[in-house]
Order: sequence, then C-alpha cells, then structure tokens
Amino acid sequence: MQPNNRNQWKWGFTPGAENWNGRLAMVGFAIVLGIELFSGQGILHFWGLL
Repeated sequence: MQPNNRNQWKWGFTPGAENWNGRLAMVGFAIVLGIELFSGQGILHFWGLL
C-alpha cells in the first residue's frame, strides 16, 4: 500500500487540491500586499480600474 501523496495533482475536491488552493491564495495575497506596499496605492488603482 502506498502512502497518500497530498501534493499529487488530481482533479476534484481532494486534500491535494485544497493544499494547492491554499498555497496559491497565499502567494496571490503576498503579491497584492507587495504591490500595495511598493506602489503606495491599492491594487485596483494600480491596474487603473478605479
């Protein structure tokens, strides 16, 4: 019996997919926070949407 690999890429609502979703959400949040810190304006203003 093989141990479960939680990082394995599978479609659907699996523990691995939830791990990847959380990781990518954290990366996106860090990118947005960095843009706001270095540009001095919000992300929507930075992209010219407001």
